[in-house]
Amino acid sequence: MSKGIYTGIIEKDANGNYHCGEFLLDYQMVSKGFNLGDKITIKTTIVNPSDKSFAEYPKKSRNFALFNNKPD
Repeated sequence: MSKGIYTGIIEKDANGNYHCGEFLLDYQMVSKGFNLGDKITIKTTIVNPSDKSFAEYPKKSRNFALFNNKPD
């Protein structure tokens, strides 16, 4: 797992939250440098500090990047 915790597609739910699978993504980071549908790799996560979205997304990430298709 040295390449990342999870790889998936950036999506947006009905409440306006950006997420990738079960992980909430930092809203400002996504809006500044990513697009819906981008394939990303999540590198680290924290416990989601938001009471509003914790039930749906108990983990949050600010450390993610576009997926890299390069071979090892």
